[in-house]
Amino acid sequence: MKIKQLKLHPIAVADGPLRSSYGLHAPYALRTIVEVVTTDGITGISETYGGDGPVAALESVRSRVEGMDPFQLTAFRQYINAQAVEAAGGARSQTWLVPGENPLDTHARTFAAIEVACLDAIGKALGRPLCDLVGGRCRDRVPYSAYLFYKHAGGGGMGDDVREDEYGEILTPEAVVRSCKQMVAQYGFKEIKLKGGVLPPEEEIAAIRALRQEFGPKYPLRIDPNCAWSIDTSVHVGESLKGELSDGGYLEDPCAAIEGMAEVRRRLLANGNDTPLASNVATTCFAHVPVAKETDGVQIILSDPHYWGGIGAQQKLSDLCEVLGLGMSMHSNNHLGVSLMTMTHAAAVCPALTYACDTHYPWQTSVDEVIVGGRVQFEKGCVVIPDKPGLGVELDYDQVARGEERYKKLPYRKRDDEAEMCKHVDPNWKRILPRW
Repeated sequence: MKIKQLKLHPIAVADGPLRSSYGLHAPYALRTIVEVVTTDGITGISETYGGDGPVAALESVRSRVEGMDPFQLTAFRQYINAQAVEAAGGARSQTWLVPGENPLDTHARTFAAIEVACLDAIGKALGRPLCDLVGGRCRDRVPYSAYLFYKHAGGGGMGDDVREDEYGEILTPEAVVRSCKQMVAQYGFKEIKLKGGVLPPEEEIAAIRALRQEFGPKYPLRIDPNCAWSIDTSVHVGESLKGELSDGGYLEDPCAAIEGMAEVRRRLLANGNDTPLASNVATTCFAHVPVAKETDGVQIILSDPHYWGGIGAQQKLSDLCEVLGLGMSMHSNNHLGVSLMTMTHAAAVCPALTYACDTHYPWQTSVDEVIVGGRVQFEKGCVVIPDKPGLGVELDYDQVARGEERYKKLPYRKRDDEAEMCKHVDPNWKRILPRW
C-alpha cells in the first residue's frame, strides 16, 4: 500500500464572537481537511489548522507524501524535522501567537496532519480502530469539559449565512452560569473551564464563584486567562479562588512564561495554597517539559496532537508526564468531528491524561459538520471510541464542498483575533500582557 494522492480541502466554519486575551474570534474559523488516497483504494483523513500558512506547509510535503508507504511514519518525521528550523527554549511558546500561526511549530503540525491521515488509512486497511494501532487504549470513553467563553451577541457567519445565537451574550457571572447550564444539560459534561483574561479579574473571580455555587464541588473548575495577568494578580486570583480551583481543578497560564508561573507557584505554596498550575502556552514542546518540572512552574500539561506532533508524540508526552509526576489534559481549538475523533483516540492511548479534555465543539454547529451522519455525540460528557476502523468517521463530501465555498468567499486567510477586536469592539485595542 502506497499513497498515490494527497488532497487538501481548506474550509471555513462559522464561529461566534468569542473573547479571550488574544482578542475576538472572527465570524468564521479556518480549518483544513486532509485526505491521503492509497493505491489500495483506501482514503485516510485528518483535520488541522486552516488558512494560507498551514495549507502551504502541507503543499510543501506533497512530493514526499505522494508515493510514501503510510506505515513508514518515522522516516517521514525525520524528513519533516530536517526541513525545520529547530525551536529552542521559549521560542515555541504560544504566548503571543494563536495556535496554528507560530512558524516554529509548522513541522510538528504538518507531520501530525499526515500521521493521523495515514493511521486512519491503516486502520481501515486492517479493520481496527486507530487507537488499537498504537498500543491499544487505556480507556474506551474520553471525558470532555464544558468550555465556557465570554462572548458578544451573535452566532457567527456573515451575510446570508448568519447563524442562530444559541448562547446569547455572555459578559456577566449570571450569563456564564446560564451558558454552562445549557452546555451541561445538552452534553452532560462533568468538569467546567472558563476562558478568562477578558474582564477585570474581580468579575472573573465572581463568575467562578457563581459556577461553584450553582454546580457544587462535584464539578471541578478551571480558569484560563491566557497570560493576561501579572504575577501579583495571578497570586491574588489563586488565593481568592483557592477553594474553587484546588478541588480537582486548576489555574491555567495565569501569567507569561514558565518562570513567571514558577514565582506564582512559590507564592501560593508559601500561603499553603496547592492549587495546580496548568499550561498550553508556556509548555508547547518537549524541551519545555523538564523546565516546567524543575521550576515547579507547571503541574499539568495541556497536550494537543495537532501541534505537539501527532498521536505518537502524545503517547511520548504521556510517558514523560508519568515519569516526572505531572498531570495531563488536552487543549482544544475550533474544530469539527474529524479533529474531535483525533483528540479522542489520542486521549484514549495516554494513561497520564486524567483531566477531562477541552473542546470547542459545542460552539460549532451541525450546519458545518463534515462527517457522514452529522455531529459526534457525547454520552454523559464523554466521546466513546467507536467500533469502526480508523478514526471511525467518514467525510460527507457535499459538506466539505460547502465548507470550501465558504472559505473561497472570505476576505481573510489567517486567524487574527486582534484585528477582529479592532474591527468590531474597539478600534484602538491591543493585546497587552499583562493587562491586569
